[in-house]
Parts: sequence; structure tokens; C-alpha cells
Amino acid sequence: MTVQSIGFIGLGLLGSAIARRLMAKGHAVSGFDIDAAKIDATGKDGLIPAASPAALAASCDVLLLCVTSSAAVAEVIGGAQGVLSAGWLDGKVLVDHSTTDIDLTRQLAQQLQDSCGIAMVDAPVSGGPDAAASGTLSIMAGGETEALDRITPLMADLGRFTAMGAVGAGQATKLVNQSLVLPTYCLMAEALRLAQAYGVDATRIPHALELGHAGSNLLPILFERMINEDFEPRGYARQILKDLEMLHTAAKDQHLAMPMASQALTMFRMLVAQGNSELDGAAVVSLLPDVSAAPDA
Repeated sequence: MTVQSIGFIGLGLLGSAIARRLMAKGHAVSGFDIDAAKIDATGKDGLIPAASPAALAASCDVLLLCVTSSAAVAEVIGGAQGVLSAGWLDGKVLVDHSTTDIDLTRQLAQQLQDSCGIAMVDAPVSGGPDAAASGTLSIMAGGETEALDRITPLMADLGRFTAMGAVGAGQATKLVNQSLVLPTYCLMAEALRLAQAYGVDATRIPHALELGHAGSNLLPILFERMINEDFEPRGYARQILKDLEMLHTAAKDQHLAMPMASQALTMFRMLVAQGNSELDGAAVVSLLPDVSAAPDA
């Protein structure tokens, strides 16, 4: 079945970037967010407003979802005007781009199939709003083969789409991603302070290390933000903390020791506790003093 229309729920920093990318690629996109201002902002680029998740589910072939928490995902699907209230939706696909609890994902997928006949794919992403805008997201997906095959052409407009297994496999892969990425925020903060303490021009670090094992696509982006103390959110510190808490719980459930992720969790708990939840995750560097800037004793 060819995708004829797309619904999108959750028009925050990442969701709006994904919706705009799809519209730029020629797709008709209808959208909903609990914040009407976000609907209006994305509407300026051609988004068609919708009244509720249920209305979108009834009118669209594929429904994409990108919200900030597992509770929000559950509300979108099972709330008073949620997808489950839309009636029988046989043949449609719901794609969750949020980072959502694995057990909840499986539970919601079963409810959607049993109550509405709609297939659910968990397809969290990595790369942030900039990658969404350029169509270079990493998209890791779990779901039934038929549903994965149906959305593959659409996902190609957003980035690299990799099928990882059954429902829940996408979310498990996202936890692997976060276990690699989020502690790196803390490591880069430490590395920057080390460079500054020894009087190294930190702006040259990404170029100097690019071809070695320390080089990465995150290094130049994150180092620049930390050096310039540019903490305008591309993603929020509270979201990083939420993902680290989820990772901590998942590791505990499997009796896994993850000491590096645990240290990152502690640092982001401190960052958020200090009232910095709405800053970019790069603000974690502010927890570490810049001794090069300290006055002489």
C-alpha cells in the first residue's frame, strides 16, 4: 500500500525538524501537539493542523510520533483522545520516534494490534534536529516485517533506516546508542578542561584528533558549544537525564554493571538539580571548573 498521507504528533525541537523534512520532500503532513503554538509555528511551513491524535489516526495512512517521555507516548495512544479511541485502523502503521520504555512499547504495540488493527514500529532516532533537517538521522527500528517494509521508503527521506528485529528492538538499540553517546558528553567536558588547564588552544582539538581514534562526528560540534558556552538547546539536559535514567533501569533489570553510564547519570542529575534542565546537554561542562580562568593565589 502506497503511503498517501502522514500524521505527525509531537512538534518539539526534533519532531518539528522531522515534519519539516518530510514536507520538504513533498509529503503532505498533518500534525498535532498539545502546545498550539508549536502547531502554528510548523503550520507556517505547510503543516495541516489536526484536532487530536485520534483524528490524525483516522485520517492518515502512517502516523509518526516524537514526544518527550514514555508517559507522553502512553497518553497519545491510550488517552481520552488517543489513537486507541479512533476505532478500527486495520492496515495503518504507527511509528514511534520517541525514546520509550521497552516493556511499555511492547505493551502498546499489542494493544494497538488487538484494539485497532494498527501495526506499531518503534523507531527511535539519533542525530538531533540538524540531522533531521538534512535527512541524515540514524533510525533504528523494531517491528513486524510487513510494517517495516511499508515504511522503509518513507524513512529513507529521513536518514539511514535499519531494521533491528521485533517490536522493542529499536528501543533496545537506542539504549545502546545512548550508552555510547551520553557518557561522551561528560568525557568531552573533562577533556576540554584538561586542554584549558595546560594552555592548549582547544579550538584546534577537533582538527588535531580528527583522523585518530578520538575523532568523531560529535567532537567538533560538542567541543565548540562547550568552548563558547553555547548552551542554547538542540536537545534538552532533562531529556538526556530521562534517557540515562531509562538506561539505568534497563541495565538493572538485566543485572548489568554500567559504571561509565552511572557516572554520567550522576552528573546530569546534578546539572538538572541546579536548575539547568532547559539547557543543551553541553552545559554539563559547567559542572567542572575551568582552572585556567582562576585568579592567581
